[in-house]
Amino acid sequence: MIIKNREELIWSGLRARAVELIDAGISQVLPGNLLQTAVKYNKKRKQLTIKGTSYNISRGRIFVIGGGKAARLMAMELERILGAEQITTGAINSKSDGFQTEKISVTLAGHPVPDAEGVLGVRNMLALKARYDIGKDDLVICLISGGGSSLMPCPVAGVSLEDKRDITWLLLRCGAGIGDINIVRKHLSLIKGGNLGRFYEPARVVSLIISDVVGDNLASIASGPTVPDASTFKAAYNVLEKYNLLDKAPGNAVDYIRRGCQGLEAETPKELNNCDNYIIGNNRLALDAMAEKARDLGLNPFIVTTEQAGDTAAAAMAHADEFMQGKYRGFDVVLIGGETTPTVPENAGKGGRNQHYAAVSMLAMKDCTTPWLVASVGTDGSDYMSDTAGAMVDQRSLDTVRMLGINVQYYIDRYDTNTLFQLIGRSLIVTGPTGTNVSDIMLYLSG
Repeated sequence: MIIKNREELIWSGLRARAVELIDAGISQVLPGNLLQTAVKYNKKRKQLTIKGTSYNISRGRIFVIGGGKAARLMAMELERILGAEQITTGAINSKSDGFQTEKISVTLAGHPVPDAEGVLGVRNMLALKARYDIGKDDLVICLISGGGSSLMPCPVAGVSLEDKRDITWLLLRCGAGIGDINIVRKHLSLIKGGNLGRFYEPARVVSLIISDVVGDNLASIASGPTVPDASTFKAAYNVLEKYNLLDKAPGNAVDYIRRGCQGLEAETPKELNNCDNYIIGNNRLALDAMAEKARDLGLNPFIVTTEQAGDTAAAAMAHADEFMQGKYRGFDVVLIGGETTPTVPENAGKGGRNQHYAAVSMLAMKDCTTPWLVASVGTDGSDYMSDTAGAMVDQRSLDTVRMLGINVQYYIDRYDTNTLFQLIGRSLIVTGPTGTNVSDIMLYLSG
């Protein structure tokens, strides 16, 4: 089972159903399941088939690179499907530990803030080309998943890792969306924005991608290391200007972007003829699995969207209002996927966007007279806190708040919802690292 503290959470029929649905959704997008569906290998013919497209490598070798929260489990499954002996070597960056690979070396790197180990891991990937004289007959398989932007840092010359960390943290703190953050990252990186794919020319690069990005924009997932980049240095400059960071961001980084705007630094590649990119998993697959499980339980599910974005609190209040106004009347399971963006105040407490979403929802649903439940969970198992994936709330949560005299808004305003749920009890969802990442799942139940 995915949820480890299920016995603690289940105190009603609605909660039991919620746990089953969340388990079904995350299980569907575990790397092992995704690769088994998407990747086939004929050892006799040395033919690799990915989602119906075949690659003959009888004259070449297979190398594996990449990074992301799911990369290590992806690498394990790839070795199983191909046979480890079919892989010459590989190097990936990941976050999760405890999964063993044979031919593919794993560097444990930092997330959400990049670290020196991540840079070392990327250097190891790049070193493979010269060390093994990788050429046009070889196939480079790139494993990409959510978190890859932070887990695969490789700053351009003149920009330090500390500069990259500082500018990333500034963007995160001011509420910048992942798209804006990635535009800046691409133009301060040697591998993002298609640069990794260009580096391995003339070898064919085939990327297997688990998407954590709303809309599955290839250029945004892990900052698109093997995808042509339409953004420019000017766009990166505009992001910094938009969030008033030109005077706050590290001078070396801002200066590099300014030089790029003047044509003094090389732009990211605008086409990549040697790269093929395949999305093998995304939020839609998780929600579809939840909907199927709901029907198996005799429930009537409705998927609102897989592209939820915007401010966390605003989204939670809007959907609570829709729920109470009867927009989803006739459906006893309402599913939403995506990734909201909270604006975190100074001196914030503990918690992540899923806990914040659940807390705001609880307050917004206080006048609902029919039985209800709201859960919000990160499919990677970490809601900015490694020991918490999200939270679920219901009428009993509100009863507890009232009995204890807890001021919920106080904790919401301080972005300290983990402390809030510790006080309420039996609310936090614990999965541990799931080894995958397809953004967040928001679940509404009525009954």
